[in-house]
Amino acid sequence: MKEMTTNHETLEQRAILMVVDFGLQNPAETLEELKNLTIAAGARVMDTLVQKREKVDSRYYIGKGKLEELGELAKFHEANLVIIDHELSGAQLRNLEEALDLKVVDRTALILDIFASRAHSNVARLQVALAQMNYSLPRLTGLGRSMSRLAGGIGTRGPGEQKLEIDRRRIKSKIDDIKAQLQEIEKERRTQRSQREKNRIPLVALVGYTNAGKSTLLNALLQTYETTGNQVFVKDMLFATLDTSTRRIALDKNRVFLLSDTVGFVSNLPHQLVAAFKATLEEVVLADLLIHVVDGTDERAEYQRKTTEEVLEEIGAGEKPQILVYNKMDRRSQPLYSPLEHLEISATEGYGIGDLMEKISEELFADLKPVTFLIPYEAGQILNELMTHGESARVDYLETGTKITLVVDRVLRNRYGAYRIEED
Repeated sequence: MKEMTTNHETLEQRAILMVVDFGLQNPAETLEELKNLTIAAGARVMDTLVQKREKVDSRYYIGKGKLEELGELAKFHEANLVIIDHELSGAQLRNLEEALDLKVVDRTALILDIFASRAHSNVARLQVALAQMNYSLPRLTGLGRSMSRLAGGIGTRGPGEQKLEIDRRRIKSKIDDIKAQLQEIEKERRTQRSQREKNRIPLVALVGYTNAGKSTLLNALLQTYETTGNQVFVKDMLFATLDTSTRRIALDKNRVFLLSDTVGFVSNLPHQLVAAFKATLEEVVLADLLIHVVDGTDERAEYQRKTTEEVLEEIGAGEKPQILVYNKMDRRSQPLYSPLEHLEISATEGYGIGDLMEKISEELFADLKPVTFLIPYEAGQILNELMTHGESARVDYLETGTKITLVVDRVLRNRYGAYRIEED
């Protein structure tokens, strides 16, 4: 095996992919997703294997016959990496590496590695570091050979590059330190959310499978509605967005909402990431409305839609109101089939953006109605609140108080119902 030229350059990652089919998912879809994840991590897919099994092999996860076939395939392709599409224990990793004499990476480590390479902000780096450490802590023994086999490469970015001689006590101490930093960040976010709730500004979250075009859609909405928010980073790759980007969109004085871009989903999102990205994913859980974006050009669109639905259920957002949006439709030549009511748009071309915004407005502001109030002069604070949050249509100053007609939401209509009067 050729030696590395520097500490930062690695041999070409030549991977054999292994999927075990327990009959719970479509193995072809699972394998395609694993291929995309592997390419996103910077490796070259040399070949693939699928095995049907009723239960897990406790020693190797896969059967012994398939283990031999995997080894022969790796030798034939001169592969230096095996990726298993399941989360393995430390013992299973160690046993597979000893049997194959190759570096072995499981699905969780693969996804964590991609996140590590995409994390740019301080909070994203902290979240990924926490997830990687929680993953590696119970696998220190099993990961030892993996780290020594290749310096660098998939599964070794981020905190994984630290020498595995770091004992459990130091890792646990680092985990506690990162958690403390994330808690401080969460305090700031809670303050921001509290202010938003005080001002009663609705929150809309863009959700969907990774690389469905959520960030592009956010930018299209910002550009179309001439808001002052900066454009967000967009790139055609998996997990381009790890940080929540929130922008304010004002259609008029009454119809103002916050729009958040969120991290993309994949099937079986590692629980370490769900836990570490709790603060980020909370934007989805707390949202008033979800815009579920699906890549309408992908043959696996329905699989990706269902995957997102499963993740939403897992994080407690499955019952949130949703608008289903199929994106990139300017690149689709065949009619689209979906069993659910949906909108079809192109975020890059601007097609369907107006229809989407109209639908968002209907969902968020359907209860806005014109109401006439008579506010006594001594209740100036009530008049001030109504004028701050409602769209004033007409104001008359009478002997008994201020007569004002405004377009207001249900909250204000109910709160100050005692001051409502009927127009003549």
